[in-house]
Amino acid sequence: MRQLNKGMLILLLLGMPLFIYGQRTITGTVIEADTGEPLFGVNVLAKETLNGTVTDFDGKYEVTVSDEVTTLVFSYTGFESQEIAIGDSRVIDVTLSSGVALEEVIVIGYGTVKRKDATGSLQSVSSDDFNKGAIAGPQQLLAGKVAGVTITTDGSPGGGSTIRVRGESSLSASNDPLIVIDGVPLDNSGVSGSRNALNVINPNDIESMTVLKDASASAIYGNRAAGGVILITTKKGKIGEGIRLGYNGNVSIGNPSNYVDVLDADEYRKAITGYYEEGHPSLELLGDADTYWQDEIYQQAVSHDHNLNFSGGVGNIPYRVSLGYSDMNGILKTDNFNRLTGSINLTPGFFDNRLQVKLHAKVANTSNHFADRGAIGNSLSFDPTQPIYDSESPYEGFFTWTGVNGNPNTLAPTNPLALLELREDNSDVVRYITNATVDYRFHWLPELRANLNLAYDYSKGSGTVVVPNTASFSFNELTGGGVNNIYEQEKFNSLLEYYMNYKKDFGVHTLDVMAGYSWQHFEVGNTFTNSDAAGTPDNTVTGNDPAEFYLVSLFGRLNYSFTDKYLLTVTLRRDGTSRFAPENRWGLFPAVALGVKLLDNDNQYFNNVKLRAGWGVTGQQEIGDYYAYLARYQLSFFNARYQFGDEYIYTLRPNGYDGNIRWEETTTYNVGLDFSIVKNRVSGTLELYQRFTKDLLNYIPVPAGTNLTNFINTNVGNIENQGIELSLNLTPYLTDKNSWDFAVNVAYNQAEITKLTAIDDPDYDGVLTGGIAGGVGSNIQIHSVGFAPSSFFVYEQLYDDDGNILEGQYADRNDDGLVNDEDKYRFQKPAADYTFGFTSNLNLGNFDFSFAGRAAIGNYVYNNVQTDMGYFDRMYGTTGTLWNVHQSAVDLNVISQSNLTFSDHYVKKANFLRLDHITMGYNLTDLIGHGIRVYATVQNPIVITKYDGLDPEIGNGIDNNIYPRPRTFVFGVNADFSVSKKDK
Repeated sequence: MRQLNKGMLILLLLGMPLFIYGQRTITGTVIEADTGEPLFGVNVLAKETLNGTVTDFDGKYEVTVSDEVTTLVFSYTGFESQEIAIGDSRVIDVTLSSGVALEEVIVIGYGTVKRKDATGSLQSVSSDDFNKGAIAGPQQLLAGKVAGVTITTDGSPGGGSTIRVRGESSLSASNDPLIVIDGVPLDNSGVSGSRNALNVINPNDIESMTVLKDASASAIYGNRAAGGVILITTKKGKIGEGIRLGYNGNVSIGNPSNYVDVLDADEYRKAITGYYEEGHPSLELLGDADTYWQDEIYQQAVSHDHNLNFSGGVGNIPYRVSLGYSDMNGILKTDNFNRLTGSINLTPGFFDNRLQVKLHAKVANTSNHFADRGAIGNSLSFDPTQPIYDSESPYEGFFTWTGVNGNPNTLAPTNPLALLELREDNSDVVRYITNATVDYRFHWLPELRANLNLAYDYSKGSGTVVVPNTASFSFNELTGGGVNNIYEQEKFNSLLEYYMNYKKDFGVHTLDVMAGYSWQHFEVGNTFTNSDAAGTPDNTVTGNDPAEFYLVSLFGRLNYSFTDKYLLTVTLRRDGTSRFAPENRWGLFPAVALGVKLLDNDNQYFNNVKLRAGWGVTGQQEIGDYYAYLARYQLSFFNARYQFGDEYIYTLRPNGYDGNIRWEETTTYNVGLDFSIVKNRVSGTLELYQRFTKDLLNYIPVPAGTNLTNFINTNVGNIENQGIELSLNLTPYLTDKNSWDFAVNVAYNQAEITKLTAIDDPDYDGVLTGGIAGGVGSNIQIHSVGFAPSSFFVYEQLYDDDGNILEGQYADRNDDGLVNDEDKYRFQKPAADYTFGFTSNLNLGNFDFSFAGRAAIGNYVYNNVQTDMGYFDRMYGTTGTLWNVHQSAVDLNVISQSNLTFSDHYVKKANFLRLDHITMGYNLTDLIGHGIRVYATVQNPIVITKYDGLDPEIGNGIDNNIYPRPRTFVFGVNADFSVSKKDK
């Protein structure tokens, strides 16, 4: 009874204000300014109280307030908030307008923020600004759009991309950004048989992509954020917009945009007869054909892509359903990517929208036929005077270099068409990502909400590689040869995250506090069997390598605003990972950011200026090995057993390990300026940053007897990055029906290694890297203290008075009278000093025209194709074969490969300007009364460069038989049919 009386007393006290002051009920309707449609879920709050409600499906609301309340606040995501004086009104109808650019709400880690209140370095790109064309992977949508973000794409269909945010901060661990899709952090490594880990998402389903660049923005993700974070948000349905049916489809035709400059048949015959004397065996090997092998392996690639989507609302459940189908052929013959995708987003609200539920499901079923990329290199090397087919050849009728016994010559190039047509390399990949987010705003304290996110990410890849024993490149006289490989891999990613968020205005103070917990489990299991066609036991290897790791985290963030002018953000995350030993697996990742709105008004000129400064620490636990800290033994393969008498015994081999290995830590300082010079016309951002990475993983030698290996990956290094970024958004022309938007960004970045060994060792050259063709184990790059990562390590070439190279002659840089390895020097680097991106969108009535592109200055490429093929001695093999050569052999008159492999002459400046797409479209709405747009796009239409290789844009700086980027012509249609309440 005492408890009951106490409860009644509390209720009485809480209700006293209702009796002390008079009450009145306010009703009304909230609509959207542009369409006149009612808005569901608009927050209606009595200012400076906890009393409020939300609008229903018809935009109507009803709220009871005391006579002391004088103002109602109406707010809705993506719209400008309004404060309305109540006065004597009992009915208040409100029209909300879409927010301007700086008022937009952007997604950040575990929440959202108004752009004008953001204190970290981040940039969001919406679907309206994505790159256009036949695009299979989400990464390509973002290329060139964000300052400081470089994206190097693969030329193959459905291929992946290398993404770098503000350069590289690691030498041995991952430099990839963390990808988060609708709140689910992904494993970026992908599954066996997959071309691209992000192919699970159809680009047509993406609403926006937000890049978190500095630590103050990304530290909320702790030990996975050193490479930056990319947040992908998919499209959702809306209540009140009726049923919308959309279709996006295109047909594309791709062609090679460039070829490697090797000799054609006539040029090759001339080179052979001019280099070798009469009677040389090479002359008898010349054929009568005229085969340009690059033309034979490449094709005109016809592809098509389709996406159908439905969206709207049923009752109080907004929905969006999407189905997609892609069938893309590569320009390399037999290369094919086939994908079926599905996506469902349900976002209902309950209890006057206090309970918001988001259900996301994405699934992709992909089938791949991988072309043998060895055909690219062999097409350059194969004798152009030989035919493709030989009717007398026992190797499936393909011309083949053979020995005197008729067996294939294993030291000869392989017929490139045979590689493509006789190798069946197929895979099937299934992946689905599903998550449910429940967000509840407490009725008794509407400023407090709780959020629970449960997710499951599953992928399975399986494939086979089959080569018949009649293929010359799989010939084995003893066992019959051939290839019959089978593999399968499954990956599981389970996630549980929970956080609470409190946000309230206290007069001139605004407080936004969030704290949460995260648990994530990654598991992988794979099996494989590699064998020949007959399954010969001695040629059969089987394996099974399961692994798993856990991530457990506590995180929090405080956002504070004073007079809506001074901003403070404090972030803290405590991360634990099972990848490291118990004493090393926990880390603390703090961040602090300050912001001051120097100008914030509605003036036409200089209406917004905000200064930001941030500091934070992020980590990188993605080191490749799940158990790098554990002492492990490795079981020998079946064909590597040890024989004792008549019995074969499996052996156990101890592996090297580092029990103290831990994650790399990156500390970032960032200063930024956001500005709007002309309202809605000229705005931009200027950023300056500096990053310091410590405990850098380096592959270093260890003293004999101290470990079970000669080299080990351990934490000993430091690296520094610094840079400047500028982004400008311009609208030079704007009327009611016409507009021209132009955006440009430029970034400068420099990196330097400052430490690589546990103790200072001036005689330590560094770590060789960058494997190349030409000599066994040759490396052309080096990581050295005082230089950029992957600097080229070469000799200084000497030239004659006419500028021609003096073959085999290099500078004696240390003046010791000898030219040897001591005379190599660090010369340039692959990473560009400056990168640029630009986008233009012109709309004239129903006509639209857009283009986008990128540029780089200061990047260098080692032309390994020229050093591997650009010398005359290559043309004849002593086993009775002919090899083609690069045109540079003729131009430079080079005899021996040993005279050019490490010459700095072949480290070429690779500045470039590339147009990613040019698009023209026309909206047929006025002609047929429906939202249909037709368009034509040219992808990769223009590349301006002085680099003399195939393509200047190479991520690692080594040009060696890369898959060419095609020039693609795309013809498509976008259709959007809607039935709104007004239509009804």
